[in-house]
Amino acid sequence: MKIQGPNHSNFNPYQKQMQKQAEIKKEVNKNDQLQISNEAKKLQQNEKVDPARLERVEQIKQSVESGEYTVDPKQTAKKMLQFWNNQA
Repeated sequence: MKIQGPNHSNFNPYQKQMQKQAEIKKEVNKNDQLQISNEAKKLQQNEKVDPARLERVEQIKQSVESGEYTVDPKQTAKKMLQFWNNQA
């Protein structure tokens, strides 16, 4: 006596749906593209460091290493408020 019946090979009714989803995913992945804007390309090409900025960074490094670097809490709070107000 057979209890599986004649359609035992089609046991999973969702198999066709899963195969269709897999095919759709393959098609989507074939069309992926990456585009870099002209502005981003310019930023990548600009490897020269601004001398004034480099000098300022060195001053800050030296003052931090010597322990003389101080942070103005009012100025920091002011800049934070300006940043978050501009984001809204």
